[in-house]
Amino acid sequence: MSAPTSERSHSRRRETFTGFRRTDDRVGVRNRILVAPSVICSHIVAERIADANDRAVCTPHDHGCAQIGADHDQTERTLLNLAQNPNIAGATVVGLGCEHLQSKPFADRIAAEGVPVRETAIQDAGGSEACIEEGIAATEELTQTALSDDRTDATLADLTIGIVSSDLDRSTCEIADSLVGETVDALLDAGAQVVVAGTERLAPHRDAAPARGATDAVADEIRAACERDADRPGSAQRITRRAADAEFESVVGTWGSAHVDEFVPYGDRVTVDEGLALIDSPSRFEEAATALAAAGASIVIHVTADGIPTGHPIVPVLKVTADETTAAALAADIDLDTRTAESEEILEEIVRVADGGRTATEEHGLTKFAINRVGPSL
Repeated sequence: MSAPTSERSHSRRRETFTGFRRTDDRVGVRNRILVAPSVICSHIVAERIADANDRAVCTPHDHGCAQIGADHDQTERTLLNLAQNPNIAGATVVGLGCEHLQSKPFADRIAAEGVPVRETAIQDAGGSEACIEEGIAATEELTQTALSDDRTDATLADLTIGIVSSDLDRSTCEIADSLVGETVDALLDAGAQVVVAGTERLAPHRDAAPARGATDAVADEIRAACERDADRPGSAQRITRRAADAEFESVVGTWGSAHVDEFVPYGDRVTVDEGLALIDSPSRFEEAATALAAAGASIVIHVTADGIPTGHPIVPVLKVTADETTAAALAADIDLDTRTAESEEILEEIVRVADGGRTATEEHGLTKFAINRVGPSL
């Protein structure tokens, strides 16, 4: 008698891959130098520097100047923790010279975390072209000294997987999210760490959501986020209103059956060694992917009925959908059609990508980067 399909697929699934083990023992699935502008004014120069090195990635953003208080702190800690993502081997910080988030002190903070770093600033270098030349040389030096192509054997237990579901479409809730939730359960059983984004959808379920906290402290943090998001104006309310019309379990389908072991502020790193963590982030893909990368995710799974085709500069993004129209119209931009897939196939895709296999967004070279704001944006 033949084994059931699920048992046969599990027996064939490859459990190991080769990755890049960092000095803190975390394993990256990509090996890149980060070129990080400290301010909006230097992001074009930073992009020119990164474009000159095929081992470099850039994170252009609209922040670093004219920010105060919580917004400034969030931008700085997000960029700091992105430099510590396991996919990053070193960083070149590019500043202007008169910004609030000064490039030299910021580079010193990165160095203090054990990340090889170089710094250049437009005003100090003598202009944009001089800064580009200086930055290209610095990034090339890091490529030679900080990057090692040596791979080490690793398993799913070495990974931190980020999850974001950016809509509450019927196909997403009923098919894709639940399949990803099964995958999350399997990842946790294998000893992996899973980080999920999207807290605004919890606001209409302020009684049920805290109950998923593994401790009273986590429950209190989830409750506080629900109360805050219930009062947010404008576009932030769209997904909250959709969530109010849905059952709580379908709203958090990507969580699987696990309780939340840690509630992580936007831009912070996860501190638990394994289990499920919830990032205080909106569900919008660009901001959520940045939060997941800052938290330590080396791969992100994005559930999208809309077919958002962009990836992220630091982490490979697996695009999954259950929307029939999206799957047909954007077949080359979607990695997995969950209408006909099983959770084992998602696990196989994770291992394939961890072992160096490219995602659809990587094939097309499509990335977008954004940092969430604490205060309202007009």
